[in-house]
Amino acid sequence: MSTAPVIATETTTRLYLAVVRLNRALRRDSREALIGHGGLSALATLIQDGPQRAGTLAQVEGITAPAMTRIVNTLESLGYVERSADPDDGRAQLVAATALGEELVLSCRAARLQALGDRLDRLTPDQRAAVRTALPALEGLTGEA
Repeated sequence: MSTAPVIATETTTRLYLAVVRLNRALRRDSREALIGHGGLSALATLIQDGPQRAGTLAQVEGITAPAMTRIVNTLESLGYVERSADPDDGRAQLVAATALGEELVLSCRAARLQALGDRLDRLTPDQRAAVRTALPALEGLTGEA
């Protein structure tokens, strides 16, 4: 019986837990956001990818259309997004981030980058070098590199 699957499973589990815990810690360390993680993620997607229908945004974010509708309604009420008619289909609407929404995402991102930098500073030089060396592999896992 081979031990490779056990090692792969252990490595996979450790990586998963480390990523989840790091993400949670960064959110906790930078709590000044006025909206939840889902709203912030949707806003960041709109800023990166541009205006889109709420249904498309739901697919990109991996949530249901009704959940995205609730998020968009909240973001709109706070002035972080605005809706406009879809030029390709007047019956549909596009959602776009406002300048205020973009400002919120940038400030939250800056806070999380600062929190991550603080955590990296607490590592030993060898640990920081190991993180730097692992970056290409981690970026490859996203499928976006």
